[in-house]
Amino acid sequence: MCNFTQLGGQVGLDHKTAGKYLAVFEQMYLLRRVESWSGNRLSRIVKTPKFHFLDSGLLCALLNLTEATANRDRSLFGRALETFVYGELLKQTTWAERDYAIHYYRDKDQVEVDFVVENRDGDIVAMEVKCAASISASDLKGLKKLASQSEGRFLAGLVLYDGADTLPIGDRLWAVPVSTLWSP
Repeated sequence: MCNFTQLGGQVGLDHKTAGKYLAVFEQMYLLRRVESWSGNRLSRIVKTPKFHFLDSGLLCALLNLTEATANRDRSLFGRALETFVYGELLKQTTWAERDYAIHYYRDKDQVEVDFVVENRDGDIVAMEVKCAASISASDLKGLKKLASQSEGRFLAGLVLYDGADTLPIGDRLWAVPVSTLWSP
C-alpha cells in the first residue's frame, strides 16, 4: 500500500511530488496502481491504492534479489513473487474473452487478500500468493473473510503456492501451484 507522505519523506519529497513521480512511473509502464476492492464501488475510490512493478525482473534487480538472498529472506522473495503473479494475471486479462479488473482487499482489521479478480457482473475470484510448499489455516483467513462479506459474489478462493498439486482446502477454496499461471 502506498502512503505518499511516508514515501516522499523517505526520499526528501513532499507527498504531492511523490504522487507525481509515481504517476510518471505509471505512464512509463514501470508501476501499476491497484485499487482496493469493496462491495461498494464508490468507496473504492477513497481507499489507499497499492502499487506493483510490472516487471518482476527489474524489481529483483533493484532489490538485488538473487537465489541466495531469496533463500535467506523469504519475505522479500514473497513480495517479488506477488509482483510476478500480478504481471501474469494482468497479461491474462488482456486476452480473456470477458472484461476483468484486478483489485486487492484489505479491511479495517488489516485482514487482506493479495488479488481480487472481478468480472463485469461483480463476481469475484480471490487469490493469496504464498512462497511456501505447504498451506496453513492462517493463509485462508483473508479469503474466508472476503467470502463472507461478498454477498454471494465469491466464486472461489485460491492460494497460489510452491507445491505441485491442486488441493481442495475448504468451501470454494483451493491450493493451486503457482506454475498453473503459465502451464496448460
